[in-house]
Amino acid sequence: MSTGELVSIESQELQFPFELRKQIPCSLNLSNKTDNYVAFKVKTTNPKKYCVRPNTGVVMPRSTCNVTVTMQAQKEAPPDMQCKDKFLLQSVVASPGATTKDITPEMFNKESGHHVEECKLRVVYIAPPRPPSPVREGSEEGSSPRASVSDNGSLNAAEFSSVSRAHVERHEPQDKSSDVRSIISKLIEEKNSAIQQNNKLQQELELLRREAKINQGGIPFVYVFLVGLIGIILGYLLKRT
Repeated sequence: MSTGELVSIESQELQFPFELRKQIPCSLNLSNKTDNYVAFKVKTTNPKKYCVRPNTGVVMPRSTCNVTVTMQAQKEAPPDMQCKDKFLLQSVVASPGATTKDITPEMFNKESGHHVEECKLRVVYIAPPRPPSPVREGSEEGSSPRASVSDNGSLNAAEFSSVSRAHVERHEPQDKSSDVRSIISKLIEEKNSAIQQNNKLQQELELLRREAKINQGGIPFVYVFLVGLIGIILGYLLKRT
């Protein structure tokens, strides 16, 4: 905590969980330690990068005020996640009952003889919090205890489960592709088999048609042969008589 004669601040650092292309807010709590009204003003070395609300205000006696500093969305991360931006909090005793409208730039001018208290704040980027890993339903009871890291450096149960899950997810598209190829191959085989059966049925149908034509043409021939044979027999009998 940074403590002055007029105002105390929780920390001398503005910590931002850095993420690309995302606005990131950070809260700054000011506490008035006196029985007087205290006016404050917040400055920064990079005003285009940050939005401070409110950047000026009045803290009533023995009370607190919250200031929100929002970092604009950044397109790229700084080298080694180090930031050189600085903030300056200026505070001065104001007249009793003063409001934000009563604050003037002259109040923070040291050359005019005003006692201006200053506190410098630096900006720190921290890694964003990781989302909690999913826990299986059956892992609360009856499961073996899970240590963070084993003594011999081997993976524990939680890490092994995570690695196995990642391995399955990585190979799952290949397994699905293999199944699709197998189904397509079976369909092609069934199609070829159906074509062969269709050709065979057409050949058998053609043979049946040919046999039917032969049978239809053979009936008159047999009839003529029988009539001729009967005529010969009758002629032979007539000659004998």
